Amino acid sequence: MEDVGSGDVTAGALPDDLLVNWHIEAQTDGVLSGVAIAEYLMAPYGNDPENAFVEVHRGDGEFVTRGERILSGHLPGRRALMAERTALNFLMHMGGIATLTDQFVRRVEGTNAKIVDTRKTLPLLRSLQKYAVRCGGGHNHRMGLYDGAMLKDNHIAAAGSVTKAIQVLKGYLSHMTKIEVECESLEQVHEAIQAGADVILLDNMDPFMMREAVKAHKGKCLFEASGGINLDTVRGVAQTGVDLISIGALTHSVPAMNFHMELE
Repeated sequence: MEDVGSGDVTAGALPDDLLVNWHIEAQTDGVLSGVAIAEYLMAPYGNDPENAFVEVHRGDGEFVTRGERILSGHLPGRRALMAERTALNFLMHMGGIATLTDQFVRRVEGTNAKIVDTRKTLPLLRSLQKYAVRCGGGHNHRMGLYDGAMLKDNHIAAAGSVTKAIQVLKGYLSHMTKIEVECESLEQVHEAIQAGADVILLDNMDPFMMREAVKAHKGKCLFEASGGINLDTVRGVAQTGVDLISIGALTHSVPAMNFHMELE
């Protein structure tokens, strides 16, 4: 709807009966995500010729190298060219997320830490972006404000203290809902655990402080590290003993994985 609008004024000039062979291939190495979306967009319609088809060669979560074919098919030329950019856009964006996630996951191999995403996603694309994170071997944090409680600095400021904020939340929530608390100091960590937090978010702490927090309270809750962590620093953070490392860049500023479609 967004791209085609009232009609493709370029491909629309092609003859109705022109059929083409096409294929989509990777232009760089990376991890795939969004293949099923591309397959759906490039699939034949019911009124297409009987020999029209789409074939999937590689699937989501697979690592591919430059030049490998991902999908191919036989379609009316008008529709192949009409759907090309939309199919590539999904593959590029979701593949970029899966590839970057895979890079982070590889950096923390051998530690206890899991790589997780955040809510820093593009509007209306969150479910697809979080799916792409899983394709790259990562894990999902909460999907939204509705499926997990997290007390951040402004919530704590509004309540008056970490303890008061947790007490208010415990009186409001179902016993099935876990509570995560964002902490900026070791004192806040201790207070949050004493008040019954299930997960502690170590916000923008240096690795030495993270290690001290984990060592002092290991086994009492889960620890999540967050704040400006990149591929160069993630290994050191993982070695502090935290359980989770959340990376906003997985979804909010990921580079695309390049693909292109060629007619044969």
